[in-house]
Amino acid sequence: MAVRTIQWKNNRVVMLDQRLLPAKEIYRVYREYSQVAQAIRDMVIRGAPAIGVAAAMGVALGALWVKGKNFDREIERVFANLGKTRPTAVNLFWALERMRKVYSEHRGEGIETVKRLLKEEAVKIYDEDISTNRQLGKIGARLLGNASRVLTHCNAGALATAGYGTALGVIRAMKEAGKNVEVFVNETRPFLQGARLTAWELKKDKIPVTLLTDSMVGYLMQKDKVDAVVVGCDRVAANGDIANKIGTYGIAVLAQRHHVPFYVAAPTSSIDLKCPSGAEIPIEQRNPREVSHIFNRPIAPRGVRVLNPAFDITHHDLVSAIITEGGVITPPLQQNLRSHVHHQ
Repeated sequence: MAVRTIQWKNNRVVMLDQRLLPAKEIYRVYREYSQVAQAIRDMVIRGAPAIGVAAAMGVALGALWVKGKNFDREIERVFANLGKTRPTAVNLFWALERMRKVYSEHRGEGIETVKRLLKEEAVKIYDEDISTNRQLGKIGARLLGNASRVLTHCNAGALATAGYGTALGVIRAMKEAGKNVEVFVNETRPFLQGARLTAWELKKDKIPVTLLTDSMVGYLMQKDKVDAVVVGCDRVAANGDIANKIGTYGIAVLAQRHHVPFYVAAPTSSIDLKCPSGAEIPIEQRNPREVSHIFNRPIAPRGVRVLNPAFDITHHDLVSAIITEGGVITPPLQQNLRSHVHHQ
């Protein structure tokens, strides 16, 4: 996948504006951390791993332009503002913690050293994300074996990461291993990440793709057309509950009813052992306009009440396995997640 979701270039952060895909491929250049924070909020960039990379680069950018005497106060503001952008994906907080560690450990070496090290750490997080996803993809491809008809939801592809993908990383690795694979993609209302982004990525990679609406999954499974479901996730709780794009829970219930394995592709940066269960994961409520309008055109009566949770929780009992860069975690998830993370 040649598309660059996010890059650090000449002390600027460059992002592909995902709100305009597939119609337009436009790259935005950000010079200030506050612009990066706004881009995360507005979903110029989205997907848990990509949000983590963007937050790290936002810190590096913020540090770069802070003047000497207020450095510590200003850097705290940078961390605080980026931490408030989106609440559900734990990768955001994981990346900010990594950046804070660099800042705390090297502050005594002087401001210029800290600025350089923060920039290096952000680039390292970016590089690691790609290598992590490639490894995760290979492990997932082995797990899926001869499954050739895979259903996915939302976009857990190159666009959701630094450049290879988690769920789509598994599918890419299957293709690279010479397997025949075709993908069913849910449109993913209300933001249409499946229709606009996943279908676009798979077409670019010449992987056979069929688009369906979110409500067609039951029909497809009844007709015995799905061998496996593979989704990404925004957070895995300590008991194995997962937060992912709204609609994931319904797919998991249908998969269990139809005896279709339901796999979650999750880099270890998405695993939050501090969060006991899905009940404690904050669910972001987004702008009602995303539901009442499509591409700024109203599709509902004016003034109608709208619900727009961006994520839902899939109970660990519905998850067949979690695929990470370190291996496959199988049930009982609560026990195996903890030992897996501690071995990493």
